[in-house]
Amino acid sequence: MPQARTASRKVRAAQTRAALLDAARGLFSDRGYLNTKITDITAAAGRSTGSFYEHFADKDELLQALLAEMEETIDERMAGLEHPRDHDLTDRDQLRDHVGVAWTVMRQNRPVTLALFQAMVADDPGTGRVWRDLREQTGTIREHLEYLVERGHQLPGDPEFVATAMGAMLVTLNYAVLTPPGGEDDQHVIDTLTNLLLHGLAGPASRSADEL
Repeated sequence: MPQARTASRKVRAAQTRAALLDAARGLFSDRGYLNTKITDITAAAGRSTGSFYEHFADKDELLQALLAEMEETIDERMAGLEHPRDHDLTDRDQLRDHVGVAWTVMRQNRPVTLALFQAMVADDPGTGRVWRDLREQTGTIREHLEYLVERGHQLPGDPEFVATAMGAMLVTLNYAVLTPPGGEDDQHVIDTLTNLLLHGLAGPASRSADEL
C-alpha cells in the first residue's frame, strides 16, 4: 500500500507539472510572458498557487523547463543526423536550409520562443544576458562562418559577431511577424531572409555590363 500511495502521488505530481506547463504555453502565446502572472497560470491549469511552487521556484524556472522540453524535441528530431561544421553558407541552398530550420523551430514553438525573447530583453542590459543567450543560440552558425574564414573567405565581420547578428534578426522577426492570416507566409520569410543574408555573407553580386 505505501508503494501504491507513493506511485499515485508521483502520477498526480507529474500531471500537475504538465498542466502548469500547458497552461503557461497558452497564456504566453495569448498574453505574452511579461503580462502573465503565476496566478494566471495556476488558474488556467486548475491548480492551486501552492502547487506551482512545489514544481517551480518562479516563472523563469518554468520558462526554462519549457525551453528544455523544446530542446529535447529538437534533439530527438536531429538524432542520428550528422551536422559537420564544413557547410558553405555562401551557397544559397545550404544557407536557406539553415535559415529554414531555425525559422521552423521558432514558429513551431512560438509560445516558448516569444516568452524567451521577452524575458531576455526585459533583463537589465548591464547583465549581458542578451548577448550570452544569442551567442549560445548561434554557436552552430558561428562554426560554419569560422569554416569559411579558414578557407580564406572574407566575412563582413568577426564570425561570432556576424552569427550573433543573424540570430538577433531571426528572433526579433519571429517576435514581430504575425502568423497567417494577416502575417507573412513562412516560405516567403525564409526566402527573403536567405536572400538578404546571402549577399551580406557572399559579398555584392557582380554588376552587369549595363550597370558599369
